[in-house]
Amino acid sequence: MLPYLAPYMKRLWGPFRLFESHLTLICLGATLAALLSFLLLPRLWHLMPRDQGKPFVKNSEEAKGKPTGAGLILTGIFIVCLFLVLPFDGQLWALTACLCVCMLCGFLDDASQGGWSEWKKGLWDAVIALIAAIIMCRGGNTVIWLPLIKGSLPGGGFLLPAWLYVPLAAALLWLSINVVNCSDGVDAMAGSLALLGLCALGAVLYGVVGHITLAKYLLVPHNPGGANWAIMIFCAAGALAGYVWHNANPSAVLMGDAGSRFLGLLIGLGVLACGNPFLYLAFAPILLVDGGIGLLKLSLLRTLKKLGYDVRPPLRNLVNVPGTANFADEEAVKKQLFIVRIIHAFRCPAHDHCRKNLGWSIPQVVIRFMLLQALLMPIILILILKLR
Repeated sequence: MLPYLAPYMKRLWGPFRLFESHLTLICLGATLAALLSFLLLPRLWHLMPRDQGKPFVKNSEEAKGKPTGAGLILTGIFIVCLFLVLPFDGQLWALTACLCVCMLCGFLDDASQGGWSEWKKGLWDAVIALIAAIIMCRGGNTVIWLPLIKGSLPGGGFLLPAWLYVPLAAALLWLSINVVNCSDGVDAMAGSLALLGLCALGAVLYGVVGHITLAKYLLVPHNPGGANWAIMIFCAAGALAGYVWHNANPSAVLMGDAGSRFLGLLIGLGVLACGNPFLYLAFAPILLVDGGIGLLKLSLLRTLKKLGYDVRPPLRNLVNVPGTANFADEEAVKKQLFIVRIIHAFRCPAHDHCRKNLGWSIPQVVIRFMLLQALLMPIILILILKLR
């Protein structure tokens, strides 16, 4: 709204011309979203469903009974701020609709008794990711660029046909939704890591791929809509910042699947807007490791179970003898010594391993993971941008 009112408003007062500046709109959108999130959350979270706890997760009583699903409130604030500061862009508003549907799926899961099944959530994630991927490429060929390799197109890009881009982009979006969701288990961790990633992502969209001179200098394809993408990303970052204030340990409110799925899809979309899917490694390295290991472990255990292996934790097959611990039978030794013992030796997600196996406190997990991500992001980003 403001970008279209600016030409008329500046006739009344010259400084109103700043509303035509993308950088001003970025700052305004992020600040307004942060203030609204900070002020409105405490007044609205009593309307949210309560966390029911997870009987299969130890220490889940820490979250049980707290208001959850705050991603619904954050998304509402995000849309209001976006309406005020974003120049009209049909593609971005269509993708915002996908973000809202993704958030609503998570909220319904948060509010339902017992939660949705993994298959139901995974299927909805896949459908949303597929639609978003089609919107990203507008149903046509898309220019991408890769690390280490320079293409023949201007900016060193490659032309990817829609039939190949859509499934690959959908797979990245599905993965992003789920790794962020899996990482959301410790107060302020997923939110803080996502906030770091969003700020870096918005800066690259505005100052690198969205800046024609810098894009040309770094030999990456220029995205003319990069500044609009940056406005969208920073509005979400602002709303998330206000939430993290209240979610810091001990948390007063949880974003639930409504927030984590929204953030996962948004990060994935921002990476696709940059044109290089490998930039996900730069913007969310710890989120990818933390949630990705859990997805990998689950996939391995289910595959082994289908192959006939006993994938229960080894201790369930132990016979307790005073002073010793022996497997119930020799067959269990063959099946579990290497396969299951190695898999079960590491708790997933990684933040659970650090808390329960290494004895880290919640603040230690959050701060150390943030430090690792803050250290890795610029290193990986520079490598991807320069080694081509």
